[in-house]
Amino acid sequence: MVYRHFARKDMEMNLAGRTALVTGGAVRVGRAICMALAEKGCRVVVHYLDSGRQADELVTCLRSRGTEAYKIRGDLSSPAACRRIFRHTIARAGNPEILVNNAAVFQGGTLRSTGTDEWTEQLHVNLVAPVALVREFAAHVRSGRVVNILDCGIASLARGAAIYQLSKMALADFTRIAALELAPGITVNAVAPGAVLPPVGRNLGRAQKLAGPIPLGKRPDPADIASAVVYLAESDVITGQVLFVDGGRHLV
Repeated sequence: MVYRHFARKDMEMNLAGRTALVTGGAVRVGRAICMALAEKGCRVVVHYLDSGRQADELVTCLRSRGTEAYKIRGDLSSPAACRRIFRHTIARAGNPEILVNNAAVFQGGTLRSTGTDEWTEQLHVNLVAPVALVREFAAHVRSGRVVNILDCGIASLARGAAIYQLSKMALADFTRIAALELAPGITVNAVAPGAVLPPVGRNLGRAQKLAGPIPLGKRPDPADIASAVVYLAESDVITGQVLFVDGGRHLV
């Protein structure tokens, strides 16, 4: 029997020279994703809302390393706001060929305790905005990559974050729906991180405790999430998949 060797380069997209838009890209996991895409030669557009100083610092850092980088400020409160972000991206850096929907809002609370403004904001930022941005992406790009950032909590039910969990579960379903509809030109995948960093203002130890047991005994760091995003962005043969990067947390 003769086995043919297929080099990895036959199954991946060269990211060098591609434009990548990363929502919530100025801080935390978003920053790591921007850095990883830049290392692959991407032109990086850093979206932010309130993290202007961090966006400036990141863009300066990327440019000092020879990366073409831009920052775009905008809220994700409505499809119209998302269209403005996308069009500003095109004006500054050209059509993006990679879209990473990373921005998210987390507010704990049960169905009874979550106020209308709180659940509306979470659904708009975590679900409606990614859908709107993917629609814009598909309208302008014939071939490209979309990666949605989820949460390993989509694999099970838990108390205390009802609307947040709902928004991420719905985004997981949208990932598969969009992957089928936008094939073959655009792949749509997702990464579901474990407890990487605690929500702003919360203690890491408490966040890890709430996250539950981790079979591998090691939580991922932002670089692990970024590597998964790059892997999915490079692949020509993966679409409609959710890649859990959580030390096995979703198994238990």
